[in-house]
Order: sequence, then structure tokens, then C-alpha cells
Amino acid sequence: MAGPRVEVDGSIMEGGGQILRVSTALSCLLGLPLRVQKIRAGRSTPGLRPQHLSGLEMIRDLCDGRLEGAEIGSTEITFTPEKIKGGIHTADTKTAGSVCLLMQVSMPCVLFAASPSELHLKGGTNAEMAPQIDYTVMVFKPIVEKFGFRFNCDIKTRGYYPKGGGEVIVQMSPVKQLNPINLTDRGCVTKIYGRAFVAGVLPFKVAKDMAAAAVRCIRKEIRDLYVNIQPVQEPKDQAFGNGNGIIIIAETSTGCLFAGSSLGKRGVNADKVGIEAAEMLLANLRHSGTVDEYLQDQLIVFMALANGVSRIKTGPVTLHTQTAIHFAEQIAKAKFIVKKSEDEEDASKDTYIIECQGIGMTNPNL
Repeated sequence: MAGPRVEVDGSIMEGGGQILRVSTALSCLLGLPLRVQKIRAGRSTPGLRPQHLSGLEMIRDLCDGRLEGAEIGSTEITFTPEKIKGGIHTADTKTAGSVCLLMQVSMPCVLFAASPSELHLKGGTNAEMAPQIDYTVMVFKPIVEKFGFRFNCDIKTRGYYPKGGGEVIVQMSPVKQLNPINLTDRGCVTKIYGRAFVAGVLPFKVAKDMAAAAVRCIRKEIRDLYVNIQPVQEPKDQAFGNGNGIIIIAETSTGCLFAGSSLGKRGVNADKVGIEAAEMLLANLRHSGTVDEYLQDQLIVFMALANGVSRIKTGPVTLHTQTAIHFAEQIAKAKFIVKKSEDEEDASKDTYIIECQGIGMTNPNL
């Protein structure tokens, strides 16, 4: 099965964990042996961190592959994939490493497995520098399912920085192929809703203050919509450790979803957390794209694998998205075109169309 090794430079563009996630997922899917060098070379702590290691080990286990150089601090790995199999797989970051990023790396692979899969992902569910699990369930899930598959995501326990300790169970069945998507019509915003949560020792008042501050901030710009942000006290038995945060979603008439979110940190007052999330949402609504800045890069791998031409309209194209496109072209040989949107209403805005001729990946097991 092993052809020539794909060589990846882990220090270019985004230069971090994302390059590992995209390249190992594509290597696993396409059965291409891989070597990644200079992993996280420019980061303050270079090389593999625990959360990257658990992602790599999970991909290895999904396909009974061979993984060399996989230890903490290592800056080079080689990976030789075999056949992707379904069944129950567990990945544990042992830290607050993000379960959402574990899901990002594993999901494309298990779609092309031989049988249904159940992924037990352990770590942080609402952690810094990664999507919150609420984002994954409320925004990523309904949009990515447009590629023609369904998955179930059960949040067993929430886990926060620095302890982690959360657990999410993802269940999905394999597909024969992925359908391309066309997300170019934003429509108008019809609903704004969200949740502001506290967990552990934090008082419920913090959740109410985050929600109220966020609502006030949104009202200044969007006056004609009811903004429904629920304050939530996470049940003791469903949350590990202490944390607070907020996610706010805007839904449009054409089914587009945008989010703004923020996590509390020690010493940051609740209003500030709420306002930060509100401002992020408003910023994502100012361009006329159909996806927010965090969804952009998460769709690239699926577009690359789909059978046909996909199009998404976005705001400014992020470094994460450019990185995902670069490796989807290098490894999967998908073809992407990124161009400024030509619609009149987008003329004054920083709006782009990302178009991809997918490779029409077919599940060999079905």
C-alpha cells in the first residue's frame, strides 16, 4: 500500500498543530505515508505537546498505522497508515487539550471507515485557543452535515482549563462519498441566541452578568431582533473543575450560522467576557460571508474530499484557512481558487469566494 512518503514542513504558514491535524488526516484517508518535520518549530515550546500526541495516536489507532517519533517535544514524525476501521476509539489529552480539535482530526477519517465508529474524546470541552464544544455542536455540526452525513455528539462531562477532565462521545456511520456544498447566499439575520455558563465554584451571577453585557452590546448595532442568551449553571455531575464562558449564535434566513464566544479568565470581569463574545459575533456579521472565521478552515478538508465543486463565501481568508488549502492541494491534489466576491453588495466589503474542485474520495469499504 505504501507509496513514496509525502514530505511536510511543519514550520510554514500556521506553523502549529493545525498542519499536523490536516496532514495526518489526509495521509490516513488517502493511504499515503507521511513525514512531518520542523513540527511547531517557531512556537515558544517547540515540538509535540500532549494534545498533539493524543491526536496522532488516535489517527494511528483508527487505521492500525505505524507512527514513529511521537513523543512530547519531538519535532519530526513519520506515519504509515493502513485501512481505516470503525468501532470504539478513545483519545485522552490528559490535559485541557481540546476535544474539539481531536474531533476535527478524526472525523474525516471515520467517515471513510469500514463500519460505524464511536469516538470517546477526553480533555477540555471549553478551552482556550480552540473551538468550544458548544460551537462544534451549534455551528460546525449543522453546516458540516450539508456534505451529506450525520453524526451524534453527546457531551458527557465538561472540562475546563487547566484540568481538562471533560468527555464527549461522537457516533457516526461511514459514507460512500461526500456531496459538495454551495454556501454563497447569506440571507438576513433572523435570530440571535446563546448560552452564558458558570461551572464549579463560580457564582450564577457571573453567568447573568455575561449574558446581560452581551445583550447590551448587540442591541447597540442590531435593534430589531430579540436576543435570547440563557444564563446556565452547569450541573455539578456534568462539569469537572471551574470555568465560565459564553457563546452567541446568529442564524440567517438561508440557514447560515455565525458565532462569537469568549471564556472567562481569573481576574477578568464578567461584563468584559460577554462584550468580547458580542463584538466577535458582530465582526463576523460585518462582511457578507456565509461562514464565520472559525468555520472557514474546518470546511476545507471536507471540500477537498467531496465529489464535485464546492463554494463558500467568507470574510477575510484566515491563515488557518490558507494553511488547510495549501496542504489539501499538496497532499490530496484538490484544486482551490480563492477570489474576491464580485456581487455588488460585497464590493465595499472584504468578502471572498473559496471554490474547490473536490477529488471525489470514495469509501473503498462500502
